[in-house]
Amino acid sequence: MSEAPSPALETALAYHRAWTGHDFDLAMTYVADDIVCEAPSGRLEGAEAFRGFMEPFSQILTGSHVISAFGDDTTALLMYDTKTLPVKSAPGAECLTVRDGTIRHLHIIFNQAPFIAAQGAPSGS
Repeated sequence: MSEAPSPALETALAYHRAWTGHDFDLAMTYVADDIVCEAPSGRLEGAEAFRGFMEPFSQILTGSHVISAFGDDTTALLMYDTKTLPVKSAPGAECLTVRDGTIRHLHIIFNQAPFIAAQGAPSGS
């Protein structure tokens, strides 16, 4: 018999399924109003700023799969790979702090190299 996922991991996976499934309104139900997000572009504070950062990325997403996921009562760690319109593979990881079923802090590590390379590629590549 397998053990049930931790509370933080359940929230993190539900959030991930929502944004990668192009339901950003549902994804935002897992995000606290006062979320703090440490993103590759810098620190974001509040749900509105977070949505402004993350939703445009979700709109160019064509696929995603979770490579690994771990969690306990308050912290979850997801590693995943995404497919987007500009690049076929864009791996990332998120460390999420969850309280009362909402994400309070999110630290995103994202490989920007594939996007940088795609911007420099000649058209038709």
